Amino acid sequence: MTQITLSNTGLTVPLSAGEAYFNYCWLRDACPSCIDNQTRERVFDVASLPELPRARAAWLDSDAVVIDWQGESHVSHIPLSLLETFAARGRAEDPADLPPKLWHADRARYFTRVPQQAVLSDPDARARLTRALIEDGIAIVTDMAADKDSLPRLVNAIGPITPSAEGLFFDVRVEIAPTNLAFTAGPLEMHTDLPGEEAAPGVQFLHCLENTVEGGLSLFLDGAAVAEALREEDPEAFRLLASYKIPFFYRHDNWDYRAHQRVIETDPEGRVTGVTISQHLQDALDLPQGMLDSYYPAYIRFLKMMQEPRFLVRFRSEAGNCVIFDNHRIVHGREGYVADSGKRHLRGCYTDRGALRSTYRVLAKQGHSGLSQAENAFTDMENRFQASPETANDPAPVTQNAAQAQN
Repeated sequence: MTQITLSNTGLTVPLSAGEAYFNYCWLRDACPSCIDNQTRERVFDVASLPELPRARAAWLDSDAVVIDWQGESHVSHIPLSLLETFAARGRAEDPADLPPKLWHADRARYFTRVPQQAVLSDPDARARLTRALIEDGIAIVTDMAADKDSLPRLVNAIGPITPSAEGLFFDVRVEIAPTNLAFTAGPLEMHTDLPGEEAAPGVQFLHCLENTVEGGLSLFLDGAAVAEALREEDPEAFRLLASYKIPFFYRHDNWDYRAHQRVIETDPEGRVTGVTISQHLQDALDLPQGMLDSYYPAYIRFLKMMQEPRFLVRFRSEAGNCVIFDNHRIVHGREGYVADSGKRHLRGCYTDRGALRSTYRVLAKQGHSGLSQAENAFTDMENRFQASPETANDPAPVTQNAAQAQN
């Protein structure tokens, strides 16, 4: 088939992988001329038409489908590349739609490390950092400046600071009248931050200013990896934790946050997108008591898995480093320490997951993928294979520097 076929509700277009159907309303909304060049927002309202849109005629013209619409003096030129993308993926291309790289305890030595000055001044380094946060959920910025504006400079390179009940920033150190167990010298069980908020902060920053105490090792694990292990080992436990919401809180003299969250977060396709865990901020479960006969064993098994050496990473926070991690995926904690053995002071804050992905998308559109030249060459080869398997064996162009990087 080389011609477009019209129907009452849409049209069928011949594409590289075969015929594909597209709805008329979707096509009318997809018209590039309906997007304002300055604001990049849609200036057309499909509901303003007296009737549902319908094509009078449509034809292929070079790299576009041209549609002459009935009842209006408008012709749309829909890029074939857009139709190819939606036919193949069901959604628009998104450079930040990177599959997570789940990790276990042996992955810690491979965490991405980038100096602060590089993040601030080099878009390639900033892309490397933001890509690592999307794929691995965690990265470390080294050589942090010690001044009070050091942390906000770093955060603003990725996204605006998200406030919490503690304000824009919080200090993790021993306090006389703490509002959080983190502000004591005791151990801190594995958790994600602020589950009592309806939308918990997405990305957390912990800048170590000083750490000379005995003990106090930082603990991290990939909650998505543990959730996938639970799915494999106990599918019913996974189903319960991914299906039912339980209550969390964050209360003190001047605030009282409450929200219900699922312990395991999944997308519509059932893929794990994160976890919500915090026993010290978990409220009394309000599921039916009979259901708790099944829910609690599943929940306790998940909690115990988070203590297993195969998942848990332990390391000492070093002054001048800032650990950044996805608060909806990376579960963290701390071993207790001897308060009078030295000083331990971390300064923290948050930004939004959406801001992180926005920053990476802008960098990717500018040509900064966060990959090395060799990795880019390999990715290009994979993309060529997916687009045209019959030409996958053709040699991919590799620059001299990329070839050297492979050796």
